[in-house]
Amino acid sequence: MVELKIIGKVKSKSGFEINIDRDYKEAMKGMDGFGHLIVIWWADKVDNSDFRKVTTTEKPYKAGPDTIGIFATRSPIRPNPIGISIIDVKCIDYDDGIIYTSYIDAEDETPVIDIKPYYPCSDIVREVKLPKWCEGLPNCIEDSANFDWSNFFNF
Repeated sequence: MVELKIIGKVKSKSGFEINIDRDYKEAMKGMDGFGHLIVIWWADKVDNSDFRKVTTTEKPYKAGPDTIGIFATRSPIRPNPIGISIIDVKCIDYDDGIIYTSYIDAEDETPVIDIKPYYPCSDIVREVKLPKWCEGLPNCIEDSANFDWSNFFNF
């Protein structure tokens, strides 16, 4: 049996932060200097047996196909509702176990199941290939903040 450990929670009521559980604060040692982290979280608000059976969805992207497989989406509705976000690190409070960030695309109180450092040598792809319906997406996370996502999604 697979057992996942919740290591913390996303907080997004007044700003964005990752609160690490007391038992895992020691795991934060050595994070000084990283400008970005990869946060792996559990989309608990859509975790139910019906959503785990979903394999296709109807046209979530304006320029996309009429029906698309769930593995071709970033939707949290999937067989295992795991989310992955790259966050910038504004600062880290080691005493209280808090990582402050500008933004994370997870709901308030979302369980965090892992954090990994962002390494350009393994996390940047120089020549990205995307389907035609993804044309016009921002080239980097920094440009995403000013991107009009309503022109991309159907919801």
